[in-house]
Amino acid sequence: MNDAQIKQFVEEKKLRPRILDKLRILSILNSAEQTAKEIQNFRLSEKTATIIFREFYEAIRQIGDAKWWFTGYEPFGHEISIDLLMEENPVEFKHLDRFRRIRNDANYGGYAVTIEQTKEIVNFWNVHGKKLLLRLKKEVK
Repeated sequence: MNDAQIKQFVEEKKLRPRILDKLRILSILNSAEQTAKEIQNFRLSEKTATIIFREFYEAIRQIGDAKWWFTGYEPFGHEISIDLLMEENPVEFKHLDRFRRIRNDANYGGYAVTIEQTKEIVNFWNVHGKKLLLRLKKEVK
């Protein structure tokens, strides 16, 4: 994100300037890691697909939140955190916006997430989420 975009997000109250807080950043990252670790123990079925999907989405969003905190801002809303992550690798992370829409449909529209959609977000976590989380943890320390 460039300075003009960040300024606009602050004016729109999507971001708030904050002091760099490494303990908070590590806490957010640890929460994301723990959530993903525990949710992987769930057996994937039609009944659990939505729950698993939402929790993996939450873990990914928390990584975006931590990135904002690392740059000195507190995000208000998951979209801005997902957008920041998409800048990491626009090609590989293009699925994040689709995951956001699926999560919104499940949370606000009552739609069930499919097993295939859940497999996609689990795969995204295993391929990209873990690496990004570990890299950010190293950068914070």
